[in-house]
Amino acid sequence: MKKNLKKIFITLVFILITFSLAALIFFQNLKNFSRTPASSSDSTEIIVLINKGDTFNKTLNKLRKKQLISNSLKFKIFAKLSKKEKKIQSGEYGLNKTMTPEQILNILVSGSVKLRKITIPEGHTISQISDILENKNICSKKEFIKYAFNRNLLKKFNIPGLSFEGYLFPETYLFEKNTHPEVIIKKMIENFFKNYSKEFSKKASELGLSDHEIITLASIIEKETGQKEERTVISSVFHNRLKKNMKLETDPSVIYGIKNFDGNITRADLKKETPYNTYIIKGLPPGPIANPGLKSIKAALYPAKTDFLFFVSKKDGTHYFSKTYSEHKMAVKKYQLGR
Repeated sequence: MKKNLKKIFITLVFILITFSLAALIFFQNLKNFSRTPASSSDSTEIIVLINKGDTFNKTLNKLRKKQLISNSLKFKIFAKLSKKEKKIQSGEYGLNKTMTPEQILNILVSGSVKLRKITIPEGHTISQISDILENKNICSKKEFIKYAFNRNLLKKFNIPGLSFEGYLFPETYLFEKNTHPEVIIKKMIENFFKNYSKEFSKKASELGLSDHEIITLASIIEKETGQKEERTVISSVFHNRLKKNMKLETDPSVIYGIKNFDGNITRADLKKETPYNTYIIKGLPPGPIANPGLKSIKAALYPAKTDFLFFVSKKDGTHYFSKTYSEHKMAVKKYQLGR
């Protein structure tokens, strides 16, 4: 009886040792797998899109098809033992084969999605910004424009006017794919107010203009010249005309008020009654015609001291400035009509 018990005991010990060794080998193998990338040299970015509602197995299949992991079963066990298989977040990820399974899993769980870089140039309109966003697959043009004219959203961010035109600050941004338009607008508005200081508001008040009027003027300056050294002089012309109660007569504002503008401004366009036709209305149009950069905003606030009332394009990116209408007519003949 004692001999049988001894044999049973020895057998159980043997089985336990064998199982322990097998378990040790298994876990060591799993550990090695989790720390071994699919490739030691191929660092080409591979885009993996995890949709909302995707099961772990569906995510696993995507990783396997992209050859980002070498063994689906081991990855599944590793994720389960790590208690992370239910924590994967949806989004677009930029992965590569030199990442270990452990790194890939941690990225998917952390939600470190791929960010798309966009640059909003100075002087772009809402429509042009929406084109950039759509081309980068950040959000659709239609949706962005819809939110850019949303009255409740304008009220939320305390923006006057009918749209966010003028307040979408030109800068380089990082957004993930399918970002909600409100998130994009919020980021741009926050950037605007970081740059538009209390000092600017004080200066606007000293000029007898509201902040909204300054941004409107800055947007016109932005569209009138690409030459940074001309901005303050262009600004002085508009300030001088405003003081004399003269019409601004600026083509960019007229163009902004024309639906489906074909690129060719005509005499008929200059006679067309719109809120933005500064050949007809006196003073500034009702709102910005583009989103100005900081330099144009500063130019609107701190114009050069001149007596200029007119300017005309010299067709080389610069302008000729005049104090009198007769001098301006001569400049038009010379630079526009070639006489």
